[in-house]
Parts: sequence; structure tokens; C-alpha cells
Amino acid sequence: MFIGCPHNAHAQVTPVNISETGTSATVSVDARRKNYAPNPTKTIQPAPLRTVVPHDTTPIVTLPSDTTEHSFFPASFHDWLTQDTMTGNWAGWRTHLNDKGITITGHYFQDSAGNPTGGKSKDVRYAHEVGINVDFNLKKLTGYQLGLFHFTVTSRAGKGLGATLPALDSPQEIYGSPTVRLTLLAWEMPWNRYVATNVGEINAETDFETWSIYWGMNNYCQFQSNAICGMPQSIAFNSGYSYYPTAHPGAWVKFYPAGNNHYSIQFGVYSVDPTIANTHNGWKMNLHGATGTFLPFQLVWHRGGKDDYSGPLQTNVKVGGYWDTSEVKDVYSHLGTFGIASQYLAAAPVANVRGRFGGWFQFDRMLERDRKDAKRGTSFFASFTWGDPRTSVAPYFVDAGITRKGTFWNRPNDTVSFGMKMLWVNPKLTNWVRELQGTGATDVYKPSGEPAIELNYGWRPTPWLLIRPGAQYIWSTGGNNRYKNPLVLDFETGITL
Repeated sequence: MFIGCPHNAHAQVTPVNISETGTSATVSVDARRKNYAPNPTKTIQPAPLRTVVPHDTTPIVTLPSDTTEHSFFPASFHDWLTQDTMTGNWAGWRTHLNDKGITITGHYFQDSAGNPTGGKSKDVRYAHEVGINVDFNLKKLTGYQLGLFHFTVTSRAGKGLGATLPALDSPQEIYGSPTVRLTLLAWEMPWNRYVATNVGEINAETDFETWSIYWGMNNYCQFQSNAICGMPQSIAFNSGYSYYPTAHPGAWVKFYPAGNNHYSIQFGVYSVDPTIANTHNGWKMNLHGATGTFLPFQLVWHRGGKDDYSGPLQTNVKVGGYWDTSEVKDVYSHLGTFGIASQYLAAAPVANVRGRFGGWFQFDRMLERDRKDAKRGTSFFASFTWGDPRTSVAPYFVDAGITRKGTFWNRPNDTVSFGMKMLWVNPKLTNWVRELQGTGATDVYKPSGEPAIELNYGWRPTPWLLIRPGAQYIWSTGGNNRYKNPLVLDFETGITL
């Protein structure tokens, strides 16, 4: 089964935040990625959509190379390699627009993957995404404290390896429907130290059961596997959770009881639209085709310094849940996902169910910061996701990962990452197929789960370029033992434009 990344999707391009103090922020190319539907896959993004919270006023300013400040072209190859974005400062126009309250960022990202061994067939696939973000600081533009306005457009193309393996979770995070798509159109407003809101065409992946930012990077998207990157994949399988790069009518509100970001309580409301990932719906901005409403909530506990280079080591704990009002078919309707022949599916006890629910627990922490070099350190994350046993293909899902930033003596920004995921197939399906096998049915394989691991190296030769080769190994690919376990060799490239 494939879920869009979101789906036919986990990464997404999110806007670059502008702080309450009016300073603009630009982050590395892999700070954000996501997914969208029928196959959750993701994308790296310039920056995660982040609500400005009380006391979070440290400016994050990208300084262009002196030699390119007033020129369209860098003075030397070295200057080009050391500037913060591939296209530079546009002869001063980028700084000029930032000063006026308009921040423009863009990215290109590609995922390539192939399986030299295992799986149904041996294939190589390539997919890419190009995205443009425009963020408006309305205080700078109007002189009034009116918050921020975000606009993001993405374009995807290419093919995915997941369908040919097959795999329940796509090995490529950005594989999805090839089209130019509205990904974000929203008004974000920090009302005071205690309350912030966001409303517009948005997705739940931005703010519920999502990543944390370490060293300016999305900690989940240090991996190419869509099982990990963006959000724990099973919530997109099991509910109307909306994911990047799709945009749904929705809103959220966040409360900060202590007047800072140490504690927060947030609630959201999003349209559930199973058709939004279709290619012809890239600019859909209405409720036609909606089946219900996705209602998430989340409690967040955060500790850390003003950045990851000084102060207390960052720690985050997130606990949340959701109710989806949609009427859907129960879990037996997904038996075809596991290659069950059509002559057997007619006997499946499929029924309609009104309402779905689930929950999650997430933990991440910076384990250490090198004493001799604060740019180097190690972070860890783990999560558990639970879904409604009546309707969930994967009612239990666990993922975890560890990233070491700073490898060789002269590579303080390179990373080594190791991650895993474990997806358990609903035991109702396992038991039904076991009974089917007992009747003498042939060529039927019992679904159970799909574990996988990934190891990669993130090489950052310039501030605006990421090159990340890696490998994934998948057990019981497709959720059963029909095919030999595949070894997937993958290769990512990300460019901040």
C-alpha cells in the first residue's frame, strides 16, 4: 500500500519563518521535507512552518557573500561555493525585499533509488521536487502587527520504487503525483505571549506528530525513507491526516500557558479530502469531495538553549491524538494491498465505520555536544503511533533514529544517520488470511509487518548543497514473505535556491 506524501507524497516545503522582531530566517535545504497522498512521500524544505513564541526573538539572518552583495554573479568560484544559496543575493534584491518584509526562498530536491537484490523486480527510479516559498511580514509591509502570510508552490515529477518492490512505505520521500501544486496559503498570527493561530490552505503534518529542528535541520528528514521522513508514516495510512505537499482548508490554535515555548497545547481542524492528491487537484481550494474533518490535539514539552550550539541540550516530548469524523470502510477493504487474489476478496467481511481515532508519543533529544567544537553533536529520536484497530492497516508503528553531526576533522557539518522503522499489520488481516490458507487457498501470503533500516552519509560541500548516499534494507517487503528482502541503494541531492 502506498500513501501519498503526503502521499503520493512525508516531505513538504514549508515557509521560512519571520520572527516577531521582524528578522527573516533562511534555513538549510533539508530543514524540511514531507509527504502527500496516495503514497506518503516527502520533500526537503527550506524551513519548517514555526509559530513565533514568546521570547523566541533571536534573529537568524543569512548574510550574503560580500563579493556578491551587489552583483548577480559571484566574484569567484570560491565565493559561489561559500554563499548561503545557490543563486546568491540577486544583486542586492534579496536583501532589499527582506528589509521590506518579503522573503523568497526556493529548493530543488531529488531522490534516486534502486534495488540490486531482492523484491519483485530489479529497478531504478528517480523523482524530484522544485518549490518556491514567499513569506510576507505584514508588520514590515503595513506598519501594523498583523502577523505573517505564507505562500508555497511545489512541482513534482518522476517515478517511485515502492510500487515495484513492492513496499508499504516508499523508499523515496518525495515520490508523488507529478503536478504543480499549491502547498501553502496561510495567515499566521501570534496574538500575544500566550496564543498563536494559523488559518488557510495548510496541512496537519506541519504541526501535529511532526519533526523537531536540530542544527537548523529537520531531524526526521535526515533519512530518505518515507517511513521516517516528515512524520511517522502510519498516521497517514490510518486517518485523514493531511500531509505535505497537499493543502487543505484548515486552522490551528496554540496556547503557551507559561508565556514561553517550554509548554504548549495545540488544537487543529482540517478538511479530509481523499481526492486532494490527484494530479488534477493541485490547486483545489474548496470542500467538494471532503469526507469529514480531522481533529488533532497535542501537548508539547520543550527544553533547550537559544540554539543547538550553546545552552542546555534540546529535548522535546510530544503526546497527541485525533478524531476523524469520516465514514470509511473497515480494515478488510485493504486486503488487496497484500496481493490477495480478487476471487478471495469477495468473501472479506468489509463494512463501513463512522469515525476513526488514534494517538502518538514522540521523544527527541540532543545526546551530546562536543566540548571542543560546539558545531558537532549527536541527536536521537523515537516515536510510537497507534491507530483505530477497526480501520487501521498499521495499528502499531515505531520509528527511531540517531544522527551524528560532524564527521571528519574538517567536516563539521556533514552527518552520519542510522534509522529504523517497524510497521505491524493489523492482526485482523493476518488472522483472516490464515483462515483462508486453511481452506486450501494457494498463492496467498499472510501479512504480518514490514521492518526496515537505513544508513546514510550527508555530505555538505557548500552551505546550499546536500549530497546524501545511503542504503536501506527491508524485511518482508510489502508486509509479507512473498519476495526476497530487498537491499535499496539510494542517493539524494538537495539545493537551496
